[in-house]
Amino acid sequence: MDDNLGAKVKKLRIQHGLTQEEVAKALDVTPGYISNVENGRNLMTLRMLTYYADLTGVSLDYLAGSIDKGYQKTALDNEIMQLTSKMSNTEKERLIATLRIWLPEGKEKGKKTK
Repeated sequence: MDDNLGAKVKKLRIQHGLTQEEVAKALDVTPGYISNVENGRNLMTLRMLTYYADLTGVSLDYLAGSIDKGYQKTALDNEIMQLTSKMSNTEKERLIATLRIWLPEGKEKGKKTK
């Protein structure tokens, strides 16, 4: 995904089927503020980033980016856990079946592949 915060904010808003007005109301700001963030004219404060991350179900690291690339794997794992926690058991079973198709043979058992 693009490292541009405004692009991330807009993409998440659209993915969640939210309008700028709905996001603004949830964050107690104006729709113009959301528009300015999405277009790179304003930056969100840490507090706003935290609220937006909660609203869209992503980690703060995902939104703000990570200074240390070593934390990227953990952030991705946490995001997967957050997303799967909202799924039904049937949806989780389907996801597991899909992941098994994608994984190279042997990798799902903890073996390294070349």
